[in-house]
Amino acid sequence: MEIPIITFELLATLFLVAVLAGLLDTLAGGGGLITIPALILSGVGPLAALGTNKLQGCMGTATATFILIKSKRINWHSTKKLMLYAFVGSIIGSVAVQFIESSVLGYIIPVVITVIGVYFLISPTPPVQQEKSIKSKRYHNRIAVPSIGFYDGFFGPGTGSFFTLAGVSLKGSDIISATTVAKTLNFATNFASLIIFLIAGKIVWAIGLVMMLGQVIGAWLGCHCLTTIKPQILRVLIVVMCFSMLTKYAYEMSWIALPF
Repeated sequence: MEIPIITFELLATLFLVAVLAGLLDTLAGGGGLITIPALILSGVGPLAALGTNKLQGCMGTATATFILIKSKRINWHSTKKLMLYAFVGSIIGSVAVQFIESSVLGYIIPVVITVIGVYFLISPTPPVQQEKSIKSKRYHNRIAVPSIGFYDGFFGPGTGSFFTLAGVSLKGSDIISATTVAKTLNFATNFASLIIFLIAGKIVWAIGLVMMLGQVIGAWLGCHCLTTIKPQILRVLIVVMCFSMLTKYAYEMSWIALPF
């Protein structure tokens, strides 16, 4: 496992990245588009970057899920089955990614993040709530949810948005309900993936724990800014930062030559 030299400067930088990611993720989603490139740029190997990202990202979704269940804003009876489907999908995806060579992942991850970043930027608002057939709802539960879970176990960025879109488009949920359920499903996929990366030993604990603290602070700040910042502006900021880090990574890997 590729592990960078742990310095105070590195931990401080990644802590600030996690604070920013937690803030932006709470307001607009897409925090993984920042944290994964930042981890790779810091010298963490591709697999360890995915695993460490799961460790720090799990904190936010766990907190949200706990609050939602405690406040009874979700129907636990109907949601727990969806969480199981998402959990199983994520387990399979997390196991599958362990068999890909780090050198190959080093190429695949930037490409996938670029595609997700573009989608995240230009994706339309999910359609309004509308009644769906039983067949469509079954497709959502048994195919869409575990498939998105597989994606989260394999890579991850944008998973919450995909769950929300699937809930509105296939199940007929309203946007608020779909977003609420998406948080619990994202926790299930994060937790499942974290288990596999723990077993595989692909987590940099010093970095992950520091970033967990940053995520909590960022999420707390985000909760106090929900009504003052436009999500679309944040989406642009997230994608610009993401692409800037990917460009720097491509330059350091000698994939591109910058004109300055």
